[in-house]
Amino acid sequence: MSKRNLYLSNTPAEEALVRFQAALKPHIAVKRENISAVDALGRVTGQAVFARYNSPLYNCAAMDGVAVVCQNTRGASESNPLTLREGEDFLPVDTGDPIRPPYDGVIMAEELTQVEDGGVAIRAAAAPWQHVRPVGEDIVAGEMILPAGHTVRPIDVGVLLSGGAAELSVRAKSTVAILPTGTEMIELGDEIGEDSIVESNSRMFEGLVRQGGGDPTRFSPTPDEYDQLKSALQKAVRDFDMVLMIAGTSAGREDFTVHLLRELGEVVVHGVAIKPGKPVILAVVDGKPVIGLPGYPVSAYLAYQNFVAPILSELTGRTQEDLPAVKATLTRSLVSSLKHREYVRVKVGKVGDRLIASPLARGAGAAMSLVRADGFCLIDQDVEGVEAGAQVDVLLSRGLSGLERTVVSIGSHDLILDILADLMPEISGGAGLSSAHVGSMGGLLALKNGECHIAPYHLLDEASGEYNLPYLKRLFIGEGMALIKGVGRVQGIMVQKGNPLGVSEIEDLPRCSYINRQRGAGTRLLLDYKLKTLGIDPGEISGYSREAATHMAVAAAVREGGAQAGLGVLSAAKAMGLDFIPIGEEEYDFAIRAEFLELPHICAFIAALKDARFHERLDELGGYTIRSAGEVIRVDC
Repeated sequence: MSKRNLYLSNTPAEEALVRFQAALKPHIAVKRENISAVDALGRVTGQAVFARYNSPLYNCAAMDGVAVVCQNTRGASESNPLTLREGEDFLPVDTGDPIRPPYDGVIMAEELTQVEDGGVAIRAAAAPWQHVRPVGEDIVAGEMILPAGHTVRPIDVGVLLSGGAAELSVRAKSTVAILPTGTEMIELGDEIGEDSIVESNSRMFEGLVRQGGGDPTRFSPTPDEYDQLKSALQKAVRDFDMVLMIAGTSAGREDFTVHLLRELGEVVVHGVAIKPGKPVILAVVDGKPVIGLPGYPVSAYLAYQNFVAPILSELTGRTQEDLPAVKATLTRSLVSSLKHREYVRVKVGKVGDRLIASPLARGAGAAMSLVRADGFCLIDQDVEGVEAGAQVDVLLSRGLSGLERTVVSIGSHDLILDILADLMPEISGGAGLSSAHVGSMGGLLALKNGECHIAPYHLLDEASGEYNLPYLKRLFIGEGMALIKGVGRVQGIMVQKGNPLGVSEIEDLPRCSYINRQRGAGTRLLLDYKLKTLGIDPGEISGYSREAATHMAVAAAVREGGAQAGLGVLSAAKAMGLDFIPIGEEEYDFAIRAEFLELPHICAFIAALKDARFHERLDELGGYTIRSAGEVIRVDC
């Protein structure tokens, strides 16, 4: 007579999982492989992926119409229409057509009136670069498209290809053997006896494993015969990364699974305190996880969610979470058309006890905003917009628990934010970094309004000649604040390779076409300070009012000839192969409320600043110093 398994334990589920993970930890190793971006859907990136190309690759028309030299349209008005001749004054263009010198703007077809001889009349002057998508508007060569540990979505595949990342490193798929057991089990289509059961649980697990990023192989049912079960299990352990045995885990006389696992390896837990689903077996055989699942479908499903899914996530690096709808506080007012229900892409993070939603680019061509987005803020039809500070509905495209472990950064842009975002999950086991680029002053105001954890900024106080601290003391009077020291970085003038105009100092900018940073950006304020010191009127600089949101966007415009000069950091110039004229070193730091310093994800952020891998990456970029990176200075405001 076969012995019964009457000694099932009743281990709490959380404890059982922790014990099982601890037993597996010495054996789990990450395996990677290189694959085509076309085949990357659902795979988990093994390392960060960077763009090789700009998108768009050239300055192109954003509308159907005519390309013009904007200077030549001055004076046009409703009362004084200006007639333009094809080939002399304009060039017909369709959306996506290249815009090449001397043309520097597009007038929409709807704003044109046909006149005799094929000409057109216009009733308003064209502003430089209106309706033109500049090179690199969406993706800039050298910027990070995806961080390590990211599950590739359909939109990501498109952006990878647009950015020239044809191949990427991904975590190798974990192979999972699914072994249904039971003499009574038959395949669908087999002859059915009076005591037969059509085996179906394994098909459910096939789908769950595939959904979780694994590579399942399902075997036909093995009868309840000890030697056959042992042979099937040994082969599965040899050939696969993980094994699921279905049924045979309880106290029946022919429930052999636990005896097999004790003979071949270590049974960590047999029996857990969940109902249904108690007779679960968590074992390790030859360093591989083997999980015995109950035969009843509901029990099996619950056991899978509690134990198989977390272990599969560790093997594949893929997070399995429901995607809820949440209420969040909007950081910026949004205006919307009454004609549509609009889905605005947003970054979402938890700051204090509030979820914060920061709108991203809304342009139809801004595919990278889909990659960066954590969800969508819904603006219903017949609503003109939403005010900043309002509570909005957000459909999340990431799990809520991930957002709660995310550092929300709003402020000045720098390439180091990409590096930190890439390192933090590895350093902390799940913490992330979400950044929105609104300039130094915009970041400090967001911090003031409780909309972020940290505000990266680099602001020179003209009176004292000191960076950053004076602004913190002036803007946060009576509040407990701190400064996390970041990096020193070299600012300078970026020009095309070879410096064809012979630019050597700020005084040379009036003879260049220029591209500026947005209002409130520290780089913009630095330029204004230099111009004021030198007595140069900003109006003397052609392109002073043309703005870009990041250093890399400025560098891309200079490299592609959209501008002859722009102020930025050495790392951006180096990444784009530009010449660089240094004008000084500045301090790029992070303002934070003191109350946030003990948050686990903030601690992970500080640890990343101090990490040797971060310092090595900075050396590769060039133009940075790390004398005090990660040092925390509490500020008496």
